Amino acid sequence: MFQFIFKGGILVWPILVCSVISATIILERLYKFHHAKIKVPNLLARVKVFLKEKKTTEALKLCENINDPVAHILAIGIRIRNRAKEEQEKIISRAGSKIIRQLEANLRGLAIIGNITPLLGLLGTVTGMIKAFMKIQELGGRVDASVLAGGIWEALITTAAGLSVAIPTLVAYHYFEGIVDNISARLRDEAGELLEIEHAS
Repeated sequence: MFQFIFKGGILVWPILVCSVISATIILERLYKFHHAKIKVPNLLARVKVFLKEKKTTEALKLCENINDPVAHILAIGIRIRNRAKEEQEKIISRAGSKIIRQLEANLRGLAIIGNITPLLGLLGTVTGMIKAFMKIQELGGRVDASVLAGGIWEALITTAAGLSVAIPTLVAYHYFEGIVDNISARLRDEAGELLEIEHAS
């Protein structure tokens, strides 16, 4: 298998390096998102009950005992409940931005790999085809179809390798982006609702 791949030429090596980096980022992000998933879907409803009953300490403890982004934002909102609304919004916005940056870490790397590996594969194919036709010219055009076909399929290996890395990488990138967007929307909605509750009471 490896002997077959390495026939694609020198550009197979950076594609293989990209595949290792991509796999590492994907595994690391899967671990991160597993721990960042929303653990208590109805947390805000439970917090509302405590706040309406003026049980602020119980509401804060509930949020602090849950390790997920929404609970973290709600805990911050409860801690700063006595500050001005504008200041609360700024603090919560900064905290939310920090969480989103942490979730988006390394995703740009996946996007880069997903975009450059097909180009590396295409470049390898182009250079391989150039070499094949230079060889044909050296032989004065006297070359049989089997020799020409062999040179072409070896040149096409890099394109296949590049696409094989790019496709799963881009699928993972867009999947993770979707998770980040969902968490971001959830943070905005629940933080906004918490502020409304606090300033309505």
